[in-house]
Amino acid sequence: MAKLNFGGVEETVMTREEFPLEKAREVLAGETIAVLGYGVQGPGQSMNLRDNGFNVIVGQRQGKTYDKAVADGWIPGETLFSLEEAAERATIVMCLLSDAAVMSVWPRIKQYLTAGKALYFSHGFAITWSDRTGVVPPADIDVIMVAPKGSGTSLRTMFLEGRGLNSSYAVEQDYTGRALERALAIGIGIGSGYLFETTFQREATSDLTGERGSLMGAIQGLFLAQYEVLRENGHTPSEAFNETVEELTQSLMPLIGDKGMDWMYANCSTTAQRGALDWMTPFHDAVKPVMQRLYDSVKRGDEAQIAIDSNSRPDYRVKLEKELADMRDSEMWQAGVTVRRLRPEND
Repeated sequence: MAKLNFGGVEETVMTREEFPLEKAREVLAGETIAVLGYGVQGPGQSMNLRDNGFNVIVGQRQGKTYDKAVADGWIPGETLFSLEEAAERATIVMCLLSDAAVMSVWPRIKQYLTAGKALYFSHGFAITWSDRTGVVPPADIDVIMVAPKGSGTSLRTMFLEGRGLNSSYAVEQDYTGRALERALAIGIGIGSGYLFETTFQREATSDLTGERGSLMGAIQGLFLAQYEVLRENGHTPSEAFNETVEELTQSLMPLIGDKGMDWMYANCSTTAQRGALDWMTPFHDAVKPVMQRLYDSVKRGDEAQIAIDSNSRPDYRVKLEKELADMRDSEMWQAGVTVRRLRPEND
């Protein structure tokens, strides 16, 4: 493993050069890997493992998602089974169900987690808040995690492009003495770019903070606030959307991702540079207290409980669809539909 220095903070990372695919295959030789759930992460992780030559099966309930698995080449009775049968057949059970689904099926799959098996997650939620989720693994199995830092769709797309999506990894319980190498081997097998060390608790708290913060919650709030101010001051929907969303996502974010914020600043106009540098601090000072409140709420388990309570309600899906429809039908995102239609690649 490599030790990298991030501004004076040393971190342990594993690269594909240090842990090549051939080694991952050797570590998992003789293992049967069952991917439970074919929703967000399941397709990307299972297909990448399959394409990389691992012995993979899928466990999924009947329905549209089951049909999608069949369409992706998983064969009922051979590589596609019920959740329970897949868990029984496997030596490594990859639990890629939603947090709510994990809680509901846990009593049914726990009995198949026999001595020496490994239980794998891509999110620390169920284990970190086990007092709320009821997910307490047996003592005689390995409990491991690899958490790709992006969607399952991105994981699959980048794999097909010959690239890798960075992932974190953790070992919560090492019964066999092989938990770490099992985790790293799967991390390489699913197509991770490099793997950095974490814990279930750190991954869960940072993930929930990020989703509610800069990755989704805060960015939508920021977009909407700027769009509303521009519209309320006479700017057209097209102008407001382009200045708020389109320029950021299509022009600036790729530069930031490729070269960093400083490089992006250096390659903008001097007017933009000066204004961005001057207004950066007021935005930071206004937002940081909100971010701290968010983190505290996550760390206390409040956000986990809110998610558990809301996802357990029988009308959750109906309410979710209504909230997403309200966002989709808002003027800002309807302007986005029109703007995207006018992009040159759509000609």
